[in-house]
Amino acid sequence: MPSVRHPDRLGLHVRVVLRDAAGHAVALGPGKADLLEAIGETGSIAAAGRRLGMSYKRAWSLVETLNTMFRGPLVDAAKGGAHGGGAALTPLGRRILSAYRGLEANAARAGQMPLGVIRRALGPSQ
Repeated sequence: MPSVRHPDRLGLHVRVVLRDAAGHAVALGPGKADLLEAIGETGSIAAAGRRLGMSYKRAWSLVETLNTMFRGPLVDAAKGGAHGGGAALTPLGRRILSAYRGLEANAARAGQMPLGVIRRALGPSQ
């Protein structure tokens, strides 16, 4: 059986599959949402990546993907230098993160009873 990406978070995981400008399927899921949230809290792509245990290169790659998925960028980043760089969520980025977190909350409420049925049916090693 394959390993689970977020074993510390049991339950439902919302993944919204979208099409980018080139028509490719791109997902907005827990990882990208957590990265957006961490950028908003830390003001830094590097610090957000460290907080989430991902490399700087991976964090930047995800930000680039997010910034090209929508009509405008979700993250505004300033290059580093003598005073360091920085990053902030754009108004669109804050709206997308809020909408995604709302979907998660709605899914959690809707899935509460069915998940209870599934959990009660699990074997003793679960």
